[in-house]
Amino acid sequence: MFQPVSLFIGLRYSRAAKGNAFISFISFFSITGITLGIMALITVVSVMNGFENKLKQSMLGLLPHIELRFQENPSQDKSITFNQIKENLLQDERVSDVSQYIEAEAILQTNKNIQGVIWQGVYAKAQLQQVQDSIKQGSWQALFNQKYTIAMSRYQAIRLGLNIGDKIRVIVPKASSYTPMGRIPSQRLLTLVAIYSTGSEIDRSLAFSHGLSVSRLLKIPKSQKQAPSIRVQLKDPFTIDNVLFTHSNTFHQFEVSDWRKTQGGLFSAVAMEKRIMSLLLGLIILVAVFNIVSALTMMVAEKQSEVAILQTLGLTPNSVKQVFIIQGLYNGLFGALLGGGLGIAFAANINQILDLVGLNLLGGAILPVLFDVSQLSYIIFGSIFMSFLATLYPATKAASVRPAEVLRYE
Repeated sequence: MFQPVSLFIGLRYSRAAKGNAFISFISFFSITGITLGIMALITVVSVMNGFENKLKQSMLGLLPHIELRFQENPSQDKSITFNQIKENLLQDERVSDVSQYIEAEAILQTNKNIQGVIWQGVYAKAQLQQVQDSIKQGSWQALFNQKYTIAMSRYQAIRLGLNIGDKIRVIVPKASSYTPMGRIPSQRLLTLVAIYSTGSEIDRSLAFSHGLSVSRLLKIPKSQKQAPSIRVQLKDPFTIDNVLFTHSNTFHQFEVSDWRKTQGGLFSAVAMEKRIMSLLLGLIILVAVFNIVSALTMMVAEKQSEVAILQTLGLTPNSVKQVFIIQGLYNGLFGALLGGGLGIAFAANINQILDLVGLNLLGGAILPVLFDVSQLSYIIFGSIFMSFLATLYPATKAASVRPAEVLRYE
C-alpha cells in the first residue's frame, strides 16, 4: 500500500525499538501521562455532570424556573393575560409547561413539633410531575379529590410524627383576623394524603395543597379567580437567559423572578468546582505533553546522522519536519484514544468498581454519571492538538540539520 515517505519514516521511528533506553522511557511516560490524565479528567467531569444534572432534576424540578407575578393593578384583566401568555410561551420549544400556582409561608404544627415550610397551591393534576414521580405513600390525586388536604416530604412527616390520614394544623402568618383576643393568624386542620421524597434539600421546605385551600387561608376573595402567580417550567433551566431575552416584551408587564434567585449560588459553586477540577487534571496532560517535547528533542539529537543521509537522498527539510511531527503525534494520538476509552469505561462502571474495592459511599449512595459528547470530544481532540503543538519545536530543529556539517567526519 502506498504511503507518503514522511508518514512511512515517522511511523517506523515510532514503532521501532529505540536504542536509547532513556528516550524510550520518556516516550512511555508521556503516553502513560496523557492516558491517565485524560482518564481522570473524563471520570471527574462525567461525575460532576451527573451530580449537576441530579441537582437540576431534583431541586429545580420543584421550583418555578421563571415566576411571573401580576402587578398590583385592579383594572388588569388577569384571566385574559394568563391565557395569552400561556399560548405565547408554549410556542417556544424550550418551554415545557406554563401553569398557575399560589405560594405562602406557613407553619405546620402537631402535638410533637412544628415546621416552617413554603406552602404551594397547585390548580391542575398534571402539575409538578417531579413530585408525582417521587410519591412514596398516599396519592397525589387525593389533593384534588378531597378538600383541605396536604402533601409533604418524608423528612417533614418524620419530623412531625405524621402518617397518611393524620390531621395537621397549618398556620399562615401572612393572613390574619382580628378578634377580641387580638390578631390571630389564619389556620386550619388539613389531612395528610401524600408523602414524597426527592432526596434533595427541597424536601425540607416544600409542602403542597390544592390552590383553593391555600387561597382560602390567605383570605383571597372568591371573586378573584386568577391565581397570583404563573409558573414557567423550562426543558433546560440553564437556558433561562435566552428565554428571558426572547420573551422580554411579554414579561415586561409582570414582576419576574427565576430559580437563580434562590438556587443560583449552589449551581455557580458546582460549576466553579467543575472548572477548577478540570484545570488541575488538565495540568497532568500538559506535563505529559511536555515530555513529548523532551523525547523528540533527544530523538532529533540521536538521529542527526540519519536525517542528514535522508536529506542527501532527496528528502526536503519540510519532509523531515513532517517525519518528527508524525512521530510525536503517534504518541499523543495513542495516549489520547487509550485514555478516552479507559476513561469512558471507568466512569460508566465507577460504582461497581468502588464496590469491588470496598469503597462504599455514605448511606449507600451512588455516584451519578452523565457523559457529554461535546466535552469528551473537546478533551480528546484538545489533547491531540496539544501533542501536535509539542512536536513543532523539535521537528523544526530537525529540519534545520545541515547534512554537510553532520556527515563531515562520517
